[in-house]
Amino acid sequence: MHFSRFPRIQLAHLPTALEPMERLSAELGGPELWIKRDDCTGLSTGGNKTRKLEFLMAEAKEQGADMVMTQGATQSNHARQTAAFAARLGLDCHILLEDRTGSNDPNYNQNGNVFLDHLHGATTSKCAGGLDMNAELEKVADEFRAKGRKVYAIPGGGSSTTGALGYANCAMELVNQANAMDLRIDHIVHATGSAGTQAGLITGLKAINANIPLLGIGVRAPKPKQEENVYNLAVATAEKLGCPGVVARDDVVANTDYVGEGYGIPTPGCIEAIEMFARLEGILLDPVYSGKGAAGLIDLIRNGHFKQSERIVFLHTGGSAALFGYTSAFSYGGAGSAIAAE
Repeated sequence: MHFSRFPRIQLAHLPTALEPMERLSAELGGPELWIKRDDCTGLSTGGNKTRKLEFLMAEAKEQGADMVMTQGATQSNHARQTAAFAARLGLDCHILLEDRTGSNDPNYNQNGNVFLDHLHGATTSKCAGGLDMNAELEKVADEFRAKGRKVYAIPGGGSSTTGALGYANCAMELVNQANAMDLRIDHIVHATGSAGTQAGLITGLKAINANIPLLGIGVRAPKPKQEENVYNLAVATAEKLGCPGVVARDDVVANTDYVGEGYGIPTPGCIEAIEMFARLEGILLDPVYSGKGAAGLIDLIRNGHFKQSERIVFLHTGGSAALFGYTSAFSYGGAGSAIAAE
């Protein structure tokens, strides 16, 4: 795969580190756990969307855009990274924020990613939950276009074939790192939502014949819908890369048992996972994506899904800024704490 054929603005801090999680591995009694630190990609606390935005924003500039727009939930990591990338390039940015949780918590609605959206100079507007947000995005983009603006609209999560290039490239980066370290990887696990990260990863892994199973832990859609979304995007991404047919339907696997009450609503397992990573490894997860992905990983390990002798890489998709919108979900110094303070 030759990614230099595609426009790209290289602002991400790459390659991100691939590190062992020895204390977490010991706490769970095996298997051997590693983490790919895509929470450290730079741009406003980092996260997985920065890889996608390198290609998306280059496309926006190539098309002569003077404004970018995107959409996401109130505490959208993608919105924050888009606002930061736009600020770096001197582009105006407008974000549609969908009220998916119905929360009235001022921290949730004004702090965390929302605060950073505005700090980076983006304007925002709120939408009721349950709408076709990409359709709403195009509607508002057309209003700006009617006023003479050259708008580049980015779908939620940056999940298009252009955005997925970022994670096809990440698959190569990860395997190259493992090869250089003589590190055999048996499984890769990550949180999956808008489909772009998983679609890009599976396309890249299959295109280089890595033979590493990829498991997405779903945070929103039911399993059939999540897998269908990922597969369709992976097929289109493979065609864009010039390797059509490399992804089979069976290659796309999502486990959606850890969504809980809904998108953006923390579960007890999610809170436990956030505390375990923070207190055992000094790593911050978020309650929407990486926290639920880690909760799924921990529960699957406890239930014997993975062999004790295997090595698993958890791809950290970032999102720690959202923690400051969820302070009411945590309780310290009492029974509410998942791990006793050491």
